[in-house]
Amino acid sequence: MHTGAVSFCWDFLVRSSARPYHVGMVPIAISNVSCPKCQAEQPDGAIECAKCGIIFEKYRPPVSRQQQKVERDRPRWVSLAKEWLVDSDTPTDSLTFAGRVAAFLLLLWWGRTLIVTPLETNYTGESFLHLINLPFHEAGHLLFIPLGRFMTILGGSLGQILMPLVCLATFLIKTRDPFGASVALWWAAESLMDIAPYINDARAMDLMLLGGVTGKETDGHDWNNILTMLGWLEYDHHLAHFAYNLGILLMLASFAWGGLLLLKHYRRLSP
Repeated sequence: MHTGAVSFCWDFLVRSSARPYHVGMVPIAISNVSCPKCQAEQPDGAIECAKCGIIFEKYRPPVSRQQQKVERDRPRWVSLAKEWLVDSDTPTDSLTFAGRVAAFLLLLWWGRTLIVTPLETNYTGESFLHLINLPFHEAGHLLFIPLGRFMTILGGSLGQILMPLVCLATFLIKTRDPFGASVALWWAAESLMDIAPYINDARAMDLMLLGGVTGKETDGHDWNNILTMLGWLEYDHHLAHFAYNLGILLMLASFAWGGLLLLKHYRRLSP
């Protein structure tokens, strides 16, 4: 009886001191994604950091001191211009990009033709866009009637320039589409170039008017009357070339603006 009790106790002690049982586990693959702030590894699909608690979608990396200094030293109007003219452009889809490229190439080809064609040929006055500008020209006369005879006459030319500028402002402020605004700037430039031959004809009055007659056969035309009232009739050629060259500069600016936006859009498409 005593020997049996000793054997039982010894057997119990041996079993109690045995190593615990371990179940083999298959390691689970963990994503290599790291927190952009604290660099802690994150499980796949996490939306916030388990260590520092930041929300990934809302996190913005800290700006370096040098960048902060540049931002502080930059004039306020420069920052606003960059924000409205460039940074507000956000499309990322390839279809929109393809459409923009097609429109840009068309305007580039058409604009080059306008730029290299001399003012005296009246190429702008015979182009398709002249028919688009004409209704806004005539509407401008009516719009400025309350401001007197001089502004009523000048209102025709103002009307066809103001319309693309209104479109430009709408694209920038209402729809936040800087690329559309660059196209509207191209239109404003073309409209200004379209007026130049009209100014250039102030003394000669050889251009055919809307009624099928020339200025010589009536009481003159808009720019003959405008420059006569101002006493600047002898400067018609100088003013015409100024308007034409200003239109060229605005058109080149539209190309630079649109090209920059296309480049940024292309970078957003890159993986």
